Amino acid sequence: MAPSQAEPKPGDLIEIFRPGYAHWAVYVGHGYVVHLTSTGEIPGAGSASLMSALTDKAIVKKELLYFVAGKHTYRVNNKHDQKYPPLPPSDIVRCAEEKVGREMLYNVTSDNCEHFVNELRYGVSRSDQVTGAVVAGGMMAGSMMLRMAFRYLPGLSVGLGLGLGLAVSAFVGSLKDTGEQAGSTERSRNHPSSSRCLVM
Repeated sequence: MAPSQAEPKPGDLIEIFRPGYAHWAVYVGHGYVVHLTSTGEIPGAGSASLMSALTDKAIVKKELLYFVAGKHTYRVNNKHDQKYPPLPPSDIVRCAEEKVGREMLYNVTSDNCEHFVNELRYGVSRSDQVTGAVVAGGMMAGSMMLRMAFRYLPGLSVGLGLGLGLAVSAFVGSLKDTGEQAGSTERSRNHPSSSRCLVM
């Protein structure tokens, strides 16, 4: 395991790179993180994503970062600090630790580990992995539509082809908006002096 270049501070979000996806946790100090994980997950195991996808329940755990990361690399990634002002670190840590041991609803597209940590840090439940997957799917669908149109309608003029391309671009744009809505839900919060925890 290669540690993050930046030493984590309490309240920091930790992105752990597992095969095919990223697992997210929030650093709470003294080497520990709090994270949302499937009840049967093996720490550091790539199979966890499949297990998570097949369940609608997850549990909040407090574990050593090196144990959660296993053989995988990780980094501090507070990537939305410019968009959303983070809550005070003491509030993030307190709220995270209040969730430890709780069983929570889990949904890959609306309530995953990335939603969980972003809501703890920012009061905003969002997952860029979900948004990215929706946009990628839309782009693939658009590309297939264009290929089929040119293959089966070879007499298409350049103008019609351009029109179809613009229509596909608009379609992909609408998918991106839909993905951002699916991947992000801003919940009301009393910022920055919030004394209550807002995560589910």
